[in-house]
Amino acid sequence: MEKQSLKEKLLYFANKELFGNILTYWRKSAMDKENGGFYGAIDNKNNPLKDAPKGLILNARLLWTFSAAYKLAGNENDLIMAQTAYEYINENFKDHKYDGYFWTVNPDGSPKDMKKQIYAQAFTMYGMSEYFKITRNEIALQLAIELFRLIELKAFDNEKNGYFEAFHRDWSEIDDMRLSNKDMNEKKTMNTHLHIIEAYANLYTIWKNDQLAEKIENLIELFLNTIISAEDNHLNLFFDENWNIKSTEISYGHDIEAGWLVYESALVLGDKTLLRKVKKRLAAITDAALQGMCKEGGLYHEGDRSGNHKDDEFEWWPQAEALVGLVNTFEITNNTKYLDHAVKISDFILKFFSEKADGEWFYRVNKEGNPVLKYNKVDLWKCPYHNGRACMELIKRLK
Repeated sequence: MEKQSLKEKLLYFANKELFGNILTYWRKSAMDKENGGFYGAIDNKNNPLKDAPKGLILNARLLWTFSAAYKLAGNENDLIMAQTAYEYINENFKDHKYDGYFWTVNPDGSPKDMKKQIYAQAFTMYGMSEYFKITRNEIALQLAIELFRLIELKAFDNEKNGYFEAFHRDWSEIDDMRLSNKDMNEKKTMNTHLHIIEAYANLYTIWKNDQLAEKIENLIELFLNTIISAEDNHLNLFFDENWNIKSTEISYGHDIEAGWLVYESALVLGDKTLLRKVKKRLAAITDAALQGMCKEGGLYHEGDRSGNHKDDEFEWWPQAEALVGLVNTFEITNNTKYLDHAVKISDFILKFFSEKADGEWFYRVNKEGNPVLKYNKVDLWKCPYHNGRACMELIKRLK
């Protein structure tokens, strides 16, 4: 297929999925009319799980997604969704005693798990920054700036570099720092650093602060020199406080997501030397991620460095991140093989992930392509951020 035809196919996919499936689902199904804000979980039969806790990650990602959607298309319904998320986060998740934001609240909005996960603080900053772009709400900007300063004060390791994972509510040390039960309990992780750099870069687009620029540059260098393996260009996932590598697993979705997010961060800074460094590694990082692509076009979730996959199921978010990473690598290399791969993944999504009855994408599908229905359509992690952002990025880059 010719380059222009590949682009047109991807653009059609992105518009159809974003405006005809993803955003419409969340506008229609996610609002909690009884308690305010959004449901903490919705099952695959589209039933709200009204006893489920409400998570900061979901709400911060909804804030970012609908702010970005409003900026892209100007639909007033998306502005309402963004305002709802913004108000709910500040009314229910914000810790007015110790600063920062709680991990979860109960369905009625009262605090539940009050730990301070740096990953979640970063996503809140990401959402606040995007909300400022569409509203010029100075309070939102100040909240994002306060979070930057708080993360630097409480989580930055002045001795060994990088950021610690998590703390108790009062910012004292916590024993269990994991984001989820499947993660290793280590003090520093790729995942948190990836989403700090994402949030810092977004804040820098609206707040040109010298210290913030220095921190973004430091994070880019950390990825290039420590987190991304020099041997195989996969990400190292878990580290101790001294940056000793504690894991051997591969996360294909994070590989390809990191490639384009680190590149975007260098682009935001406008440092040509740094940008050249990232460009030099980008295609190799993307090619490493593509080792997890199956012949049908889907990207496996995780694997090991012997070429084995940890399971033979597929999750929604690596497919979404692969779309952006592949198009981004095409833009830099002009190699149409990356567009070819992106089209294959879009076909895989349409065939297996895109839910035709109620909307959105399934969380997981098995090797036969059937949805794994024990996973919810909405929960602490399942949100419109990965797939919504992928579609928005494709629309901006390809139209």
